[in-house]
Amino acid sequence: MPMAIQGTQADSVQSLEGRLLFAVPKKGRLQQATLDLLAGSDIQFRRETRLDIALVKNHPIALVFLPAADIPTFVGEGRVDLGITGRDQVAEHESLVPATEATGVEEVLNLEFGKCRLQVQVPEKGKLQRPEELVGKNVVTSFVGLTKKYFAKLEGLEGIENGRTNGVTNGDAPVRRTLKTKIKYVGGSVEAACALGVADGIVDLVESGETMKAAGLQAIDTVVESSATLIKSKHPSNQKLVDLIASRIKGVISAQKYILCQYNIARKDLEIAAKITPGKRAPTVTALEDPEWVAISSMVLKENIASVMDELTACGATDILVLSIANSRTG
Repeated sequence: MPMAIQGTQADSVQSLEGRLLFAVPKKGRLQQATLDLLAGSDIQFRRETRLDIALVKNHPIALVFLPAADIPTFVGEGRVDLGITGRDQVAEHESLVPATEATGVEEVLNLEFGKCRLQVQVPEKGKLQRPEELVGKNVVTSFVGLTKKYFAKLEGLEGIENGRTNGVTNGDAPVRRTLKTKIKYVGGSVEAACALGVADGIVDLVESGETMKAAGLQAIDTVVESSATLIKSKHPSNQKLVDLIASRIKGVISAQKYILCQYNIARKDLEIAAKITPGKRAPTVTALEDPEWVAISSMVLKENIASVMDELTACGATDILVLSIANSRTG
């Protein structure tokens, strides 16, 4: 089902008929990395000021700029075909709107950026140190669905372990009733809730942890590990184009993770060098005019390149070069 476009936006853009609709974050922590990813995938567009729709010049695609939290809803209902958002937002959507055969989202590719954790946090100098101690108390969050699901499990355990009856009886036998945690929604500045006396604890996203520490909070459990993800509806309008986009994005992600290492090595030391730089499948070995030497090219994880160069130098490699990879297609 195509997304309905109304008002001045509909008058300001061409018809979306026949275009695959691709939802991307309109702001926030995922936006710039997403735009860089699109540029690396040669998805060419120009976004007019204040418009949340941009037509792609070199493909039958229209980009729709939406809040990251809304993207799973639009994709899940089939209003747009494809989207980039956080796994935390997908999990929150699924906790509120269970998927059916016709609705829901499918994860196409973990994009591996925007990593964060949805964590249970309490005042660092407070008495509460375990998640179970928040049961029955006030908790503030922007992720109500996930938080309710998380505390529902703890509330069940609390009842089983402590046999709390809260004064309720059934004849002579007490009826076990668990305490209900009071969960409140706050759209922003969740970390201030404890200091303002609104909450005993919060459930909020943590990236570096600096904001949490500045607010005098500490994490006591993790609800969800998250990163950016490429998702699609269960019935995209153009599966072939979805596959093409996914392939391009996968190539950019791979290029961002790896670097090309080239060097010369004595043929007798080739086996040792190949173990240091095994590449994705195998290193590329090229003969030199000197029959005793060969040249090697291999993809190496960027995070490991310094130690790899040290090991290559130690085993006699020379002329070691490190080259950036703009894009790739690897298995």
